[in-house]
Amino acid sequence: MYRYDEFDAGFVAERVHQFEDQVARRLSGELTEEQFKPLRLMNGVYLQLHAYMLRIAIPYGTLSARQLRKLAFIARRYDKGYGHFTTRQNIQFNWPALADCPAILNELATVEMHAIQTSGNCIRNVTSDHFAGAAGDEIEDPRPYAEILRQWSSLHPEYSFLPRKFKIAVNGAREDRAAIQVHDIGYQIVKNADGEIGFSVYLGGGQGRTPKIAHKIRDFLPKADLLRYTNAILRVYNLEGRRDNKYKARIKILVHEKGAEEMRAAVEKEFRREPANALALPPAEIDRIHAYFAPPSLPSRPALSQSVEKRSAADEDFARFVARNVAPHKVPGYGIVTISLKPIGGIPGDATAEQMEAVAALAETYSHEEIRVAHEQNLVLPHVALDDIPAIFDRLAEQGLATANVGLLSDIITCPGLDYCALATARSIPIAQRISERFGDPARAAEIGKLKINISGCINACGHHHVGHIGILGLDKAGVETYQIALGGSADDSCTLGEVTGPGFSTEEIVDSIEIVVDTYLSLRSNRDEDFLSTYRRVGMNPFRKALYERFQGSAI
Repeated sequence: MYRYDEFDAGFVAERVHQFEDQVARRLSGELTEEQFKPLRLMNGVYLQLHAYMLRIAIPYGTLSARQLRKLAFIARRYDKGYGHFTTRQNIQFNWPALADCPAILNELATVEMHAIQTSGNCIRNVTSDHFAGAAGDEIEDPRPYAEILRQWSSLHPEYSFLPRKFKIAVNGAREDRAAIQVHDIGYQIVKNADGEIGFSVYLGGGQGRTPKIAHKIRDFLPKADLLRYTNAILRVYNLEGRRDNKYKARIKILVHEKGAEEMRAAVEKEFRREPANALALPPAEIDRIHAYFAPPSLPSRPALSQSVEKRSAADEDFARFVARNVAPHKVPGYGIVTISLKPIGGIPGDATAEQMEAVAALAETYSHEEIRVAHEQNLVLPHVALDDIPAIFDRLAEQGLATANVGLLSDIITCPGLDYCALATARSIPIAQRISERFGDPARAAEIGKLKINISGCINACGHHHVGHIGILGLDKAGVETYQIALGGSADDSCTLGEVTGPGFSTEEIVDSIEIVVDTYLSLRSNRDEDFLSTYRRVGMNPFRKALYERFQGSAI
């Protein structure tokens, strides 16, 4: 993984020093909250319903064991003993005292971490595939390019005050695990007919109150032109994006209003306007950054593990864990282990300090000190010998982290909602907890199969409800929390936005409503192997809508 050089260390230290002074002036009353707001946001500090919140960057979702231990220390020393992993591959601490925030940032700096550009109208944390560097379907590791984009964009003088926030994702595998089509820019690594590796470019995706799927504006962009082309996009957006209405200020609105072809032409014109060597990435620089992400040396092992086979035959819980939470590695004899942060009845995405320390220890012992954060709000050990999985499972079980539900109905993406967020209009965490309890039985979950539920507590869509197979949006209707259901969303290669079923459902009705949707699916699927999304795309909305509103006729809000 990338390591700070002298410039990085000095850059972060100076930023922390500046913020220490800003916080001191706020606490003394020299700065009002209105004056302080843009300063704290530039350092990842939000003001939520009950307290300040600090959002820490985890670039492209890659963490070292040492960094995760530091996050555990911060959770225990400065918060309430836990952290919340987000859909942007970041971590949030929900209860820090403002006076402690500079000290937290100083602690982070000791392990090459910071909170810069985790908020504000700038280029946010660049995200990527959480299986990067390990997956068998990978064309090339996307993280070096995400790191190049991070270095280029950090406090970029031209793009620090954009019309609105700006999100970039880079995917290097044939399967899109980075949701690139719902980002402002999505870069997909591809190989052209000549065998050269470059990028397909997607532009203008996003969720929120006006969800849009990105348009592909270039089939192939050479590696050397990554920054030059990104600069062309940002320059067009910065000049033409709306600043009079924040709800229409994202680049997806500009693409929609100009039209994809006209936007493509504007970007290409700006791209050609710059000299060919402007912002060009020399091969030596690409190689230098790639060297930081060299895969670990993995000794040759048998493709099958007798210890896994033997334990699976004797232990049903372990067998389920291997089936659901272990993905194939590109090196035979190894696996990628996803650690679910979605225990049945738990808060999705939360991890205690003790759990973080336990995962750090597992990474040190079994995964070459490396951890990933998935945008689905889980953690990943990317390089694990299959023979070590029984020991890993036992250690995870001791910490309540062995839930075998990755990709199943209880593996729910959820924003913090009205329990924390000042923008939320409804609670999302309790709904997720109740749904996971309703469908938590392993046999029933296996019968239902692959099904993604995403929940947002407001139209800002931090829970990615638009791209859930079942999406739930919490709204306020005349002072009553109401939940709208959408079906058929997906964030993968076949990206689609969910279709709303109709009127919303009350807090008391919403879990029963999800059960009706699930039961309808089970009655309609052509065979056990046809998953929810495939069934929905085959039969459409009508049978689901009919089943829902026949049951709740007259009571839906």
